[in-house]
Amino acid sequence: MSLLPSVEHETGPEPRHSVIWLHGLGADGNDFAPIVPELVDPAWPALRFVFPHAPVQPVSINGGVPMRAWYDIFGFDARAPQDEAGIRRSIEAVEALIAREHDRGVPSERIVLAGFSQGGAIALAAGLRHARPLAGIVALSTYLPISTTLASERSAANAPVPIFWGHGSADPVVVLQRGLDSRLLLEALDYAIDWHTYPMPHSVCAEEIADLRHWLTPRLS
Repeated sequence: MSLLPSVEHETGPEPRHSVIWLHGLGADGNDFAPIVPELVDPAWPALRFVFPHAPVQPVSINGGVPMRAWYDIFGFDARAPQDEAGIRRSIEAVEALIAREHDRGVPSERIVLAGFSQGGAIALAAGLRHARPLAGIVALSTYLPISTTLASERSAANAPVPIFWGHGSADPVVVLQRGLDSRLLLEALDYAIDWHTYPMPHSVCAEEIADLRHWLTPRLS
């Protein structure tokens, strides 16, 4: 599989830790790149941030107009059909990005998968199935896709993976209850979720970034 084009930012020379951060529907890899200076603690070791661009494809909820998307979306309701084939293609794309970090000297246990909204869904779907232990998964304003297959497909190596989950209480896109339902499903499978709710819509906020910085610190030691 060809690698997705990405925006990259290294916080120091020869990074040995990486964060692969997936954007939301209709955005691109530039969307979260400006967050780096706000998020990074100067005491952290050198990091490589990788912000890939999702492929451009028709999106049903956008009237079929092409836009950057990790998979097609037929509806925002939890009962809407899911584009399982598209989700699995994006999981493969994330696997290729992880493999490149291995080639650049960063093992899985020093890689954090992060994502917002649709990107967060892929971070969860890919991370929980990845064959080697990851440093952590960051799920922002999102939900767990293709959840019915997770119990049989999940990786034992990432059964103990730490998960940071932030969600807005006033999110009109991925409603809070959908996030809570995904959390309950994962907790039923014994995943440890560090859950945070913020008084915000479908976005991120300064308090969330501060909480994420605190959460990431022990994962980057």
